[in-house]
Amino acid sequence: MSQLFQDSAHHRRIGIALVTVTTLMFAALDASAKWLVLTLPVMQVVWMRFLTHSLFSIAVFAPLLKGELLRWRHPRLQLLRGLMLASMTGLNFWALQYLQLAETGAMQFSVPILIALLSAWWLGERLDAKRWLAIAMGFLGVLVIIRPGSQGYHPAILLSALNAVLYALFNMMTRFLASSENPATTQLTSAVVATLVLTPVALWQWQNPATLLEWCVMALAGLCGGIGHYFVAVAHRYASAAVLGPFLYQQILYMSVLGWLIFGQVPDLAVVLGTLVVVASGLYLLWREFQKPNPALQADTTPD
Repeated sequence: MSQLFQDSAHHRRIGIALVTVTTLMFAALDASAKWLVLTLPVMQVVWMRFLTHSLFSIAVFAPLLKGELLRWRHPRLQLLRGLMLASMTGLNFWALQYLQLAETGAMQFSVPILIALLSAWWLGERLDAKRWLAIAMGFLGVLVIIRPGSQGYHPAILLSALNAVLYALFNMMTRFLASSENPATTQLTSAVVATLVLTPVALWQWQNPATLLEWCVMALAGLCGGIGHYFVAVAHRYASAAVLGPFLYQQILYMSVLGWLIFGQVPDLAVVLGTLVVVASGLYLLWREFQKPNPALQADTTPD
């Protein structure tokens, strides 16, 4: 039985509100992670983020949903989604050691462009000349951000690029699962799978946090991740990616502000220009998707 709500103005507004909270949570998650990986091993931070996420979700949803929380209709896809989430978060946190929040955020917004390409290749969707032009412009914007061969280039940007590719696949899967799985089940399963997979590596690299503040920030990261993933899973029950996509781009604003407030980082001109091109290309593709009577299988561009 489908768990997607009927398309209506009321439901679209609910989905947009949920996505707005999601972007705030993920911006706070990335800022927390960047602060933590400056002093702690990356895999430890990733593991603690998912462990806290798992414990928070169990505490909140187990009393409410009981056995329904562990009812999977697509267990293999849920397992694969958890493995992908662990990989993506590791790549993102690793990149955050070296890059500004605005840079990693800008790369993540190439996901709608990648989804359009994957839809053409994997789902056999035909793209017209205007869409191909938007895709080409989007990747031009990505190249402006990456700046290969220039002094502003850092190899860590390739980690963000790989993360974006995985996210495109991950989010197509999210939209598919939203039609049949409880959103609490989806976000909890991914967090638990990621926690279990990363436990041996995290314990091997374990380094005791030096201050209470570090413990609190790790808990905050997990809390923001849990809230963000739950809200985005619920949002996709209320509205399609074509509706939600434009509102996901506000995350780059929050990440830029947090990067400036916490780390004193101001995006340079290349990052700003590249981000504008990527966002414009993604918005055009999402707008074209919105023109379809039945939106194709797509999903959000949110991180972590």
